[in-house]
Amino acid sequence: CEVCAVSERDVTEAVKQLTGLEPRIVSLAPYRLQDVWEDLYRVGKALGRIEQAEELINGYKKRLERVQSSSAQLVETVGQGKKPRVAILEWLDPLMAAGNWTPELVAYANGESLFGEVGTHSPWLTWEELQAADPDVVILSPCGFTLERTLQDVPLLQTHSEWRSLRAVQQGRVYAIDGNYYLNRSGPRLVESTELLSHVIWNGNSTGVD
Repeated sequence: CEVCAVSERDVTEAVKQLTGLEPRIVSLAPYRLQDVWEDLYRVGKALGRIEQAEELINGYKKRLERVQSSSAQLVETVGQGKKPRVAILEWLDPLMAAGNWTPELVAYANGESLFGEVGTHSPWLTWEELQAADPDVVILSPCGFTLERTLQDVPLLQTHSEWRSLRAVQQGRVYAIDGNYYLNRSGPRLVESTELLSHVIWNGNSTGVD
């Protein structure tokens, strides 16, 4: 979006000014994983590297399938047949859940995404909705923030009485992820992000937040 990313218009004008050339812009604006794969193909086509693009796409899909398969086993052994209920917060004050491709990543990790729909913009969230859902795992990944910057905003959550009542908080299942690096930007790194989410959801060995 043009809030936290440079617009296509600005890129075009900047290239014109710097080079004096009329650029050919391949604009990428995915909303779901399938869009990411299609964008990779478009880039490959623009560069005359379609076969390489297809090879990369197939490789990324296989990695996701491996995550799905390994975490499915954990549903039975660790989760006793139940998937952890996961809330990913893309903004902390006010609350915003994660949409677009993020619910897909949670699904590949065999978690149940409580908020946000695949392919739609991230929805605003009330404290009443978060408390009513009472997630098993809460993941903080504010859009455009580094991990260090995210941790600075944790006190904003702690000022709300509802925060301490959440199951995830009481059981120490709140984690912070570098949203700017892993979840907020579309691209091949989302595969690595899915692997990280699976690790956090099932093992819990990440940056915990009180």
